[in-house]
Amino acid sequence: MAHKQIVELDRTPAESAWRRRIMRFASEYGPFALAMVLIIAAWEAGVRLLAVPDYVLPAPSAIGAAMVTRWEVLVFHAGFTLSETLLGFSLGMAVGFPLAIAIVYSRLVEKTIYTFLVSFQAVPKVALAPLLVAWFGFSQTPKVIVAFLICFFPIVVSTEVGLRSMPVEMFHLARSLGASEWETFWKFRLPHGLPSIFGGLKIAISLAVIGAVIGEFVAGHNGLGYYGGLVAAVLQTPTVYASLVLLSMIGIVLFYIVVAIESWVVHWVPSRQIEQVQQI
Repeated sequence: MAHKQIVELDRTPAESAWRRRIMRFASEYGPFALAMVLIIAAWEAGVRLLAVPDYVLPAPSAIGAAMVTRWEVLVFHAGFTLSETLLGFSLGMAVGFPLAIAIVYSRLVEKTIYTFLVSFQAVPKVALAPLLVAWFGFSQTPKVIVAFLICFFPIVVSTEVGLRSMPVEMFHLARSLGASEWETFWKFRLPHGLPSIFGGLKIAISLAVIGAVIGEFVAGHNGLGYYGGLVAAVLQTPTVYASLVLLSMIGIVLFYIVVAIESWVVHWVPSRQIEQVQQI
């Protein structure tokens, strides 16, 4: 017992903090990692036991081998998909944020533009891709526009909902403190709406990846969507799955980048404060 107490005393606060973080990481992501290992093992065993051909359903080992042997080509095309996704997402934010603010502050804009946006959202974006090719050619522009059109609507809606969510009492408080319209927006309305805004951004970044791939299917000569369709035509199914795995990795990384920015920016939300206390 004494030896155990000495060992506990020898631990520095930094070591204890790192130990708690490792334990928290394991408890949070351990079940997911275990589930993925079990799924991959069952997939591998099932394909081998049933002797399923690779062109029908490749084993995870075959997909991994395709990722290793074709990694240069995959990374090359992934760069195009990533750039199209980020450009479309950035364009969605650049247009979506000001438009949502205009909808909140102007009844005329709300009655005209907002109704138009809702009706336009019902149009399948895949049907617009051939038109974009006819207008802009087989450049990167149609793919960026498709990514923008798909991720644009969630940004507008989430921002509009977030900015409208400020309680009336908070608005009266701002006015009683002598805050101008700009100060009310910057110090009250915008901070209160940030959780909703980031919710829309997390949805939009995932949809932007889908939009970029749709554009590559229709009008691409590079990108993971184009390359996946190319190798699928010659029944190189393991490479198709390798492209899908890389696409999912891009989506996951971008999603958690937005989550990390949200945790840094929206630090006053009670749930965020609880998480910070648990990490101490």
